[in-house]
Amino acid sequence: MNKKELTWEEIEKSLNLTPEEEEEIRFEEEVIEAFIKARKERQLSQRELSEKSGIKQPAIARIEKGHLSPRVETLMRLLYSMGYTLKVVPLNEEKK
Repeated sequence: MNKKELTWEEIEKSLNLTPEEEEEIRFEEEVIEAFIKARKERQLSQRELSEKSGIKQPAIARIEKGHLSPRVETLMRLLYSMGYTLKVVPLNEEKK
């Protein structure tokens, strides 16, 4: 059986995402990228971060790969253990 391979554009179009859903996905990607950058800047392995935060290493790996959306509490525990926190800031005028 040979399945037709779809392009990303075809898949994206079939999802029928609203602009809000697209923004939510983009935001989550940015948060995860910032989290990974923070971990690497602190020169921590996933295992070391696991030991500091109490979050299991496989869960950290799934978050970093984008396979798991972290709950705010989990994200805060991970960030806090590295000396970071989340902050609510106004959107730039360009994004409105």
